[in-house]
Amino acid sequence: MRVAQLGSGTPEVAVVAGVHGDEPCGVRAIERLLDERPTVERPVKLVVVNEAALERRVRFVDEDLNRAFPGQQDAKTHEGRLAHRLVEELEGCLAFSMHSTQSHADPFAIVNGISETATEICPQLPVTAMVETSNFSEGRLFSEIDTVEVECGLQGSETAAENADRLTRAFLTAVDALPGDTVHRDLPVFRLTDVIRKEQADTYEVFVENFTEVEPGNPFAAADGETQIAEEPFYPVLMSPNGYRDVFGYAAEKVDVVQTPTAAD
Repeated sequence: MRVAQLGSGTPEVAVVAGVHGDEPCGVRAIERLLDERPTVERPVKLVVVNEAALERRVRFVDEDLNRAFPGQQDAKTHEGRLAHRLVEELEGCLAFSMHSTQSHADPFAIVNGISETATEICPQLPVTAMVETSNFSEGRLFSEIDTVEVECGLQGSETAAENADRLTRAFLTAVDALPGDTVHRDLPVFRLTDVIRKEQADTYEVFVENFTEVEPGNPFAAADGETQIAEEPFYPVLMSPNGYRDVFGYAAEKVDVVQTPTAAD
């Protein structure tokens, strides 16, 4: 794990990348900040987490780090030990953790509860949605540390790396670490309600778009040609044919739209 800092003093905000070794976009954003060394108005901790997995270009060495928190100092797995170290490193910080996905090109935020912090920061980020995932937070970083996660774009793409840089600077501006103003936007909020599982098969298909409502009776996915039909309306999130080993993605409900404050407000 590599830890660096911008500014002097004890950081209360942190930028985290490389939780998964096959998602290098956030690492690029941190490296650019370290190259430029911008003047910050409050100290910022920068953490590149799973260096061993990044070097091997694999998602993880022993287990998924973002399902391993809080970890243990003497855990049997590399990621179990790393999770413990990261929790210690981020104590007292608001963390901004960058990921990428195989399911959706446009950036979106993931939070563990619709908190005041989430509703204040996420609409200032260049994202298209906020996803509340407290029903499925076990083992994830934000189960231990106050964290805003972002999916920066398609895994391995140059666009995801560019988005990661924009997202990081918007976050640091929103928390008053970098000078300047952010752009506020109306932001739809979705809550994950269920896992959409898939059986072992040779071929998988997904027929729907993420964040677009699926009506009852409509087909949404297939495994070896066996079609799955929606029994109830839902919004697909992180849905892709091969993003996860045993699930297509998640079903969600739309619960809110965070409105842009007006001048009168």
